[in-house]
Amino acid sequence: MSYTINRKLDGATMDAAEERVRAALTEAGFGVLTEIDVKATMKKKLDEDMAGYKILGACNPKMAHQALGIEPRVGAMLPCNVILREVDGGVEVSAIDPVASMQAIENPQLTRVAGQVRDMLAGVVKDA
Repeated sequence: MSYTINRKLDGATMDAAEERVRAALTEAGFGVLTEIDVKATMKKKLDEDMAGYKILGACNPKMAHQALGIEPRVGAMLPCNVILREVDGGVEVSAIDPVASMQAIENPQLTRVAGQVRDMLAGVVKDA
């Protein structure tokens, strides 16, 4: 089982891809709680250069509330990360597959919620 949902945005710049992803997240009811510019961090901390790489920590409050009500410690696995990564010819967008990431928790109710979030994130990746 793959642990991410992926799509390449051919010819896109990082800025354009991020704008598209943020718009798709908003449309699907997600907000971005955290943002990590991995490229800038690696340069600052290690003086290493790398291709553009950004992690957006996205959360859909309604779905997070449902998951936390079912399994209070699931917050250790939130938010749902979406990455933007410069690749040859464009930017790859990858969202975590919540079903794959929740496999360690044996709770059918949580699995159903994770499936709904997976479908929502797949729509985000498709619409970006």
